[in-house]
Amino acid sequence: MEETISLHELFKTIKKRFVLIISIIVLVVTITGIYSYYFLTPIYQASTQILINQKEFQRGQLNSQDIQTNLQLINTYNEIIKSPIILSKVIENLNLNTTPELLNTKITVFNHQNSQVVNIRVVDPGLQKAIDIANMTAEVFRVEIKTLMNVDNVNILSIAVDTKNISPVKPNPNLNMAIAAVIGLMLGVGITFLLEYLDTTIKTEQDIEELIGLQILGLVSPISRKNLKRTKELTSRKRKRGSKSV
Repeated sequence: MEETISLHELFKTIKKRFVLIISIIVLVVTITGIYSYYFLTPIYQASTQILINQKEFQRGQLNSQDIQTNLQLINTYNEIIKSPIILSKVIENLNLNTTPELLNTKITVFNHQNSQVVNIRVVDPGLQKAIDIANMTAEVFRVEIKTLMNVDNVNILSIAVDTKNISPVKPNPNLNMAIAAVIGLMLGVGITFLLEYLDTTIKTEQDIEELIGLQILGLVSPISRKNLKRTKELTSRKRKRGSKSV
C-alpha cells in the first residue's frame, strides 16, 4: 500500500510541534548571537588610494594612448604592491611581528575597470594597525617603484584615517543571527518530521488498517465517564426490576 502525505497532514504535523520548532529557532539564534558578540574577534578595515599617472605632463598633453599604457601597467603594479620586497619594508618600518606571507593575506589590491586609481585595503583585528599598514604600504610602494621600474608616476590620493564610531567589517552579528534563524527553522522542521516518522503509536483507524492489513468494518465511538456511569446505573436498575418480578 502506497503511503501518501497530504499538505493538510504536513501543516498538522508542524502545528502539533510548533512550540518545539520555535524553541529550536530561539536556541540557535541565541547561541549564534552570543558567539558573534562575545567570542568572535572583531576585524577592522582600512583603505587608501593611489593614482597611476604619467611621470611628467602638462595640462592637455595626456592623451588616450598614455592612459591605455597606464592601465596596462596597473596589473603589474598590483602584483608589486603585495610583493615581499614591498611588504618586508612595511614590516620593518612599522616593526611588525609577522612575515610578508602572513601580511599578504591581510592586504587586498584592486582597481575598477578602466580606472587608474588603485585601492589598497587592509584588514586586521586592530583598527589603528590596519590604518598604519595601509598607509605605509602605499608610501613604501610610491618610493620603491622609482627604483624598481625607473618611473615616478605614483601619487597618493587618499590615506586611511581613524574615524569615530567605525564598526568592524567582521563579524556581522545581525547577518549571522538571520542565517541562524533559517538554519534553526530547517533543523526544527527536520526534527519534527523525524519524530513523527519514529512515532509508531496507533492514533487513527488508518493506522490500524496499515498495521493488520485488513479493512475496518465499523467503529466504536468513545464513551465518556459520565455516560458510562449512567449506563451502569440503568443496567443496575433493570437487574433490580427483573429480580423483583421473579
